[in-house]
Amino acid sequence: MAQIRLQKQVYYWLLTGAVLVALMVVIGGITRLTQSGLSMVEWKPVTGIIPPLSEADWQSEFELYQQSPEFKHFNYDFSLSEYKQIYFWEYIHRVVARLLGLIFIIPFVWFWVKKAFPKKLKPRLWIIFALGLGQGVMGWLMVKSGLVDNPHVSHYRLMMHLMFAVALVLYIYHTALWVKYSYPDKKVESKLKKATILLFILTLLQVSYGALVAGLKAGFLYNNFPKMGPNWLPATASYNFPDMGMMILFEDAGTVQFIHRIIAFVVLFTAIAYWKRFGEERFPKWILVTILLQVILGIITLMTFVPVSLGVLHQIVAIFILLLIVRQLFDANYHTHSEHSFEG
Repeated sequence: MAQIRLQKQVYYWLLTGAVLVALMVVIGGITRLTQSGLSMVEWKPVTGIIPPLSEADWQSEFELYQQSPEFKHFNYDFSLSEYKQIYFWEYIHRVVARLLGLIFIIPFVWFWVKKAFPKKLKPRLWIIFALGLGQGVMGWLMVKSGLVDNPHVSHYRLMMHLMFAVALVLYIYHTALWVKYSYPDKKVESKLKKATILLFILTLLQVSYGALVAGLKAGFLYNNFPKMGPNWLPATASYNFPDMGMMILFEDAGTVQFIHRIIAFVVLFTAIAYWKRFGEERFPKWILVTILLQVILGIITLMTFVPVSLGVLHQIVAIFILLLIVRQLFDANYHTHSEHSFEG
């Protein structure tokens, strides 16, 4: 009984971590949409958790920001009170990241002392720590790219920052399921498993292009649907192709938005095909319904010029879809059932 109790505690610890990483992604989305991401120009992993506590502290922080390219190019008329507003979300984003680290490290040590980790679980935990470290470093590299002459973060680094976070959420969740079902190791090969892997890859590709859309601010370029402006194809592609060549697939805002649109429907039609092929019992309709809702939400978000609320909701639903697919992939991979878990 004691071992089962520890197993449950490890499971809920991992789930808590996955929720916090997802929350960090959401706050990161708010930070980006409110143009707050470059408000803190220094990275202080330890002392950075302490915000400015006096007017003198705020003035000192504001003076640092005034040396940044963003202030000089765009926010040169900002008052201290306006600076405090954009500082808030970036500060919360960094605090949640540090809180996440503590929630992992402290219970990790406790569980280790209690010998709650079987040998086969330990490599996964080190991978989680490595992903978390990579996420933090990539976040700072992303911010740093916007503190040079051009006050825009690299859309490539933004994409990597997001994908590190997504990988962390999904890997923690998959590991939590692995713990819940008593570390299954008997994998199966099936058409359902291969189909789910393909859907997972397509969805990851769609999320990565969503990050490029965000980084290039492509969501503000063509705000009608289904056409892009008066045309079916983005006019920016023909303008920029002579200079960019095939890099328009990643660097032309109009083309990136167009690809994001196309992949959305590829994912939707793939889910419809799988639902019809495998049936409700093997391919739950919730995956299909959520993807359909995400496509509709994406269109509404685009046509309303990406309000913060809808932009963040669009990001939340994307993560939820990936979690649903990971659960489906886990079940298809191990043929798990409720009676095989510690709750069964």
